[in-house]
Amino acid sequence: QWVYNILEKKAEANRIIHENPDPCNGFVLLPDFKWNQNQLDDLYLIALVHCRRVKSLRDLTAEHLPLLRNILQEGKEAVAKRFGVPGSQLRIYLHYQPSYYHLHVHFTALGYDAPGSSVERAHLLTDVIDNLATDSAYYQKRALTFVLRADELLFKKFQEAGRV
Repeated sequence: QWVYNILEKKAEANRIIHENPDPCNGFVLLPDFKWNQNQLDDLYLIALVHCRRVKSLRDLTAEHLPLLRNILQEGKEAVAKRFGVPGSQLRIYLHYQPSYYHLHVHFTALGYDAPGSSVERAHLLTDVIDNLATDSAYYQKRALTFVLRADELLFKKFQEAGRV
């Protein structure tokens, strides 16, 4: 619900850095709660898509390329304009498994070792775009490796099923 409150501007409206209001291909970009906004070394922003039916990387198809390209282009431009950080100094990625199931994209400073920015969990947005441009169903067919903590419910489900 907190994501919807942000998208509907019932919460955090004053923190929005950029918005593309298109209901299919639009998003809002705002600072992540992990970033105190006092320095750029650990810059961390999140792009939340307006489309509510896209939950994770697994839902993406070539139909979503305009959305993903908007996030990449407009997000980089907004960060450069607001914070003076060029796109070449950003790591822009999606998590799989995500921490919440509403499609969102992370923007972090390239030098910042943000939680979940490692290869086991992060999928670079440029790679996602390229993969979908090559094969629309790439993320429905592809085996995706991900890390789980021992205290996570999904890990316990895998244990119960004898898969770990």
